[in-house]
Amino acid sequence: METFNQDPKPGRLVLPLVLIGMIATTYTFVNRVATNNDLDLSVNEEVVVIEDEEATEDTTTTTSTTTTTLPGEVVSYLEEIQGEKLQSDELGQKVLEANERWDDELVSYQEAKDEFAKFIEDAEQFQSTVNEPGPPNTFANLVTSHEELKVLAGLIYEDTKELLEGLTSSDTGERRSAALESFNDNLAQFQQKIDEIIASATSS
Repeated sequence: METFNQDPKPGRLVLPLVLIGMIATTYTFVNRVATNNDLDLSVNEEVVVIEDEEATEDTTTTTSTTTTTLPGEVVSYLEEIQGEKLQSDELGQKVLEANERWDDELVSYQEAKDEFAKFIEDAEQFQSTVNEPGPPNTFANLVTSHEELKVLAGLIYEDTKELLEGLTSSDTGERRSAALESFNDNLAQFQQKIDEIIASATSS
């Protein structure tokens, strides 16, 4: 008995099967090649970053410090005369301001006399402060220098007395003016001497 093919186009069923087989074969082949050769088939984005490096220069400065250690009694003495310098400056400011107030007729005669008399008391106390206790006796150079300070402190005290005498004088102010000039000069020498003593002691 003769068999007839009912599909007039039998090739249309075979073609899709051939295509599927080709795709499967290609996929298997590619994977096998990648596996055997240890290949990475994924796509990676590589970002390249360029950094500017600035060369920095490290500069090292070496400082040499020399330390001078002074005996405790010398340090105490230097602090003492530094305080006396401040006291002399305060006294000088008071005398100068009082004299200006009198010249500018801002105070009465009695008020000026009282102020100038008070300066004598302040200068006497200042002289006593300078005289004692003084430097340690074991440092001859400090003892000699301090004697000069004592002399100048005595002159400052005498100048304050002369200022009052000049105020009460019958002249037109010449005596008081001369006393003030002497006062300022002795005060400046006193302060300068203290600076010299401190500089000499700390530099040796």
